[in-house]
Amino acid sequence: MARNNPEDRRMSQPIIVEAHGARIPALGLGTFRSEGQACVDAVLEALRVGYRHVDTAAMYGNEAEVGEGLRVAGLPRDEVFVTTKVWWTDIAPGALQASAEASLKKLGLHHVDLLHIHWPNPEIPLADSLGALCDAKRRGLARHIGVCNFPIALLDEAVRLCDEPLVALQCEYHPTLSQHRLLAEARRHGLAFTSYSPIGKGTDTEEKVVQEIAVAHGKTGAQVVLRWHVQQDGVIAIPKSSHPVRIQQNYDIWDFSLGDEEMAAISRMARPDGRMINPAFAPQWDS
Repeated sequence: MARNNPEDRRMSQPIIVEAHGARIPALGLGTFRSEGQACVDAVLEALRVGYRHVDTAAMYGNEAEVGEGLRVAGLPRDEVFVTTKVWWTDIAPGALQASAEASLKKLGLHHVDLLHIHWPNPEIPLADSLGALCDAKRRGLARHIGVCNFPIALLDEAVRLCDEPLVALQCEYHPTLSQHRLLAEARRHGLAFTSYSPIGKGTDTEEKVVQEIAVAHGKTGAQVVLRWHVQQDGVIAIPKSSHPVRIQQNYDIWDFSLGDEEMAAISRMARPDGRMINPAFAPQWDS
């Protein structure tokens, strides 16, 4: 079961999630829709304030800028966990490996720490795409592999088909979208669970219950919601921001913790229409 490292659960210490040999910082910088110099600067600022996990994707079109931020920051390569993803149209054998190689060239890296299939593709047999993903790992293009946007049945099939361990599942998750069934399945397989859009569209942070908790702790609503994520076993959050103040605020969540009732109160915000990300090519989501 993927778990937060108990040695890192002291409130002042950033949490590390361990899964099948991977050690993944529980808070990462998301870079979706981060472009140009603003993206470079966001990566630099994030690394300056303490982030050691950066998440990008081929589809984002900013891997070169993320790589430039990593290069200018000058941190040792093994100190930053870098994740990228292969777009759903490019996950056939051969195409997936080529996409991974192109990502590495743009990033200026010899390997990424985690390579994901970004979305499943029903036109490409799952065994073929996962075989290509495993091959990318064996070639040294990635230290670890995972999948994104896989519902329970696909996740179970993916774990069964892989001859290399999957370490992470990345999906939309925030207080107004319950993922308790999918989380349980990820934990059953020992996978870390990475939450994208972790504070929703920002409206989650303005809910009365979140604001009351924020006032009690002297924190912002976003900090409370991010703390809610990382206090859950095996959960990682990757908030996106290009604003230096928000980047720093988002990282400043290690000096407080939420009580059990506060955690439960935030979880009770979930509603049936909470999903925000649902493109036409999305799989059939779990109810």
